[in-house]
Amino acid sequence: MTVAADAPAPGPMRDPDPGSLPAEPWVGLLGADPRPWLLASDEPAARWIALTALLDRPDADSAVVSAHTAVLADPGTRALIDRIPTWGAPLALSGHDSALFAPSILGLLADMGVRAGDHPRIGATLDAMLEGRVVDAAGDERLATFATSRVTPGGAWSALLCDSHAIAETLVRYGRADDPRVVAALERMAADLADTAQGRAWPCIAWDGFRGPGRKADLCPQVTCEALRTFAWLPEGRRPAGLDAVARTVLGSWLRRGEEKPYMFGHGFGFKTVKWPGFWYNALRLLDTIGRYPAAWSDDAGRRAVAELAACLVAYNVDADGTVTPRSCSRGFEAYSFGQKKRPSAYATARVAQVLRPLGEITEEIRAVDVLALGSSKGGTGVPRPPRGWAAAAG
Repeated sequence: MTVAADAPAPGPMRDPDPGSLPAEPWVGLLGADPRPWLLASDEPAARWIALTALLDRPDADSAVVSAHTAVLADPGTRALIDRIPTWGAPLALSGHDSALFAPSILGLLADMGVRAGDHPRIGATLDAMLEGRVVDAAGDERLATFATSRVTPGGAWSALLCDSHAIAETLVRYGRADDPRVVAALERMAADLADTAQGRAWPCIAWDGFRGPGRKADLCPQVTCEALRTFAWLPEGRRPAGLDAVARTVLGSWLRRGEEKPYMFGHGFGFKTVKWPGFWYNALRLLDTIGRYPAAWSDDAGRRAVAELAACLVAYNVDADGTVTPRSCSRGFEAYSFGQKKRPSAYATARVAQVLRPLGEITEEIRAVDVLALGSSKGGTGVPRPPRGWAAAAG
């Protein structure tokens, strides 16, 4: 937190008393209030999220400082930092949802409370990202990643939007938004916004003759959400016009899920059940994005879409006691609470709570959604498989 020079520095605040937590509407979506459990958790990242995102404690608060210090001292945090690959070295990615993709790891670390100055490896990676730029056939410069593939086994720089948008979000989130190279990347991002078959959004733009799957004129939900989140980290005055319309386009994909399916981006069981730590397009990531644009869901259609998405997030991921036991996990995170399926994860619970909180004003609409009666996605069976304990709690 930055304190103005003429403002008194905030004094220390005592650790919150779990018994005196403020009543908030979103808690009513769960079978129990998870905040006392999160504040008492031995996972420092979960405590940090609970303090900052659920209780609005400032950075200078003594409990927040303590949690942040504990996050940096945690062996799991250090292991994630060590996992950040050398930017610019050949890297075989299984996909942009891979933990080997540096923006994925840096995004996870940021979600846990880590900042740019907390470790030199992070700063060095950000510096390297700023140097990794390429010029396309039209003469436009884009942020790029260096990776190997079947087409380029020796490695090559790529600037597909799922590369450049993820890199831009990382740089903005870690405080590099004022760097001229990032400013140029944001201007390029705004210029790429287009009228797709679904509405105003970002499509998949070809790079060096290669374009991702799907129809050329369709929106890409992944890169659109990445761009929306990137601009959401900036003050409103630095955002391009029309982002609320873009957010409504993404919500429209959910509302039209029975008629059309964006290629590789369905809205069935795999979308509703978060694959932790949640690198890719799913109900959690979509709500995390859309929750930052409340004007996009101020109309009836938008409120219905967000209410249905939130109801599915709870139904498919939250147990009857208000905690989250992961149902799907990315490989390589078995040592973390969000990387196993046997017991509740404080980190996963904190993240779900963090995403639900901004939706508090439509709590009753979310509660009114009958998840079992929702129409299926195109190509799906329409038969939901809620997590343990949900059916009993819902009944």
